[in-house]
Amino acid sequence: MLTIWKQTNRLIEIDEFEKGCWINVTDPTPEEIDRLVNELRIPIDYINDILDVDERSRTEGEGRWLMIIIRIPVFRTDNNVPYVTVPLGILISPHTIVTICLYENDVIRSILYPVKTKAIQIDNKINFVLEIFHRSASLYLHYLKDINVRTTHIEKRIERSTQNKELQNLMRMEKCLVFFITSLKSNELLLQKLQRSHFASSPDLNEDLLSDVVIEIKQAIEMSQIYSDIQANLMDAFASIISNNLNDVMKQLTSITIILMIPTLIASYFGMNLNNHFEDSKYAFFYVVVGSLVLSFLGVLIFRRRNLF
Repeated sequence: MLTIWKQTNRLIEIDEFEKGCWINVTDPTPEEIDRLVNELRIPIDYINDILDVDERSRTEGEGRWLMIIIRIPVFRTDNNVPYVTVPLGILISPHTIVTICLYENDVIRSILYPVKTKAIQIDNKINFVLEIFHRSASLYLHYLKDINVRTTHIEKRIERSTQNKELQNLMRMEKCLVFFITSLKSNELLLQKLQRSHFASSPDLNEDLLSDVVIEIKQAIEMSQIYSDIQANLMDAFASIISNNLNDVMKQLTSITIILMIPTLIASYFGMNLNNHFEDSKYAFFYVVVGSLVLSFLGVLIFRRRNLF
C-alpha cells in the first residue's frame, strides 16, 4: 500500500507526488515498486534491501538518495513468536522522504494518527528520522513491559505444571528478547554513525530529541538484557520445578499402586484352592474385606508419615 502525505497544519493525504511530501509504503506491490523506481528514481537495490526481513540496520548513499534502515519491533498474531523485528527503510532526497516497511507497524501508525504524541514536521528531515528512532525505542520499551507481564503469567502457571508447554512459551519470550537485543544494538551503532556524519550537522537538529533517543535506546537495551538474563535463569529453575512436579506425581502414583496391591494379594491368597480354615465360615467374605481395608489403611498411614502419599 502506497500513501502520499503533505504537511499543512497537520498531515493530509494527497494523490500525486509533489515537492516536500512524505511517501509511506507498506508491503508494496510490484506496480508500486515500479512507480517508486520510475517516477522517483529510487534504486531498486535499496527497495529490495529494505524488504529483506533479515537486513541489518545501516545507512548508504547513492546519487541524491540517502537510505537509512533501522530495525523496529512488530507484534505478530500469526506467528509462534509474538514479537519480532523487521527493517524499516527511510529514503531521503533533497525534496522527498520515503518510508518503506514490509509490515504494518505502530511506529508509522503513531506518526500518521497521533493520539498522545505531538504531530511531527516532515519538512525537517533529520528530526523526522530522530522521531522514528525515538518512537521505535519507545515501542521497544512498551513491548518489553508486555513481555514481562506475559512471563509473569507463565511463571504462575508453570509452578503447578508438569508439561513442557509452559517452558516452550517461556522459550518464545526468550526468543523475542534475543531479537530485541540484537536489533537495538544495531540501531544504537547506526545512530552513533549518523551522529558522526554530516547529516547530523544540520542547524535544525533538535539536540533534546537526540538526547532522548540515545537515552531511550540505552534503556531498552539494558531492560532487554536484564529480562533475558532473568528468563535464562527462570528456564533452568522451572525445568527443575517441572521435573520435581513429575517426580511427585510418579511418587504418588507408585504409593497408590502399592496400596491397591494389598487387597489384591489378600483376595488372591484366600481365593486359592487351599486349606485356609475359612472354607466353612459364613463370615469369611466379611473377614477378608475388613482385613484388606485395615491393612490398606495402615499402609496409607505409613506412607503419609513418610510424606509419600
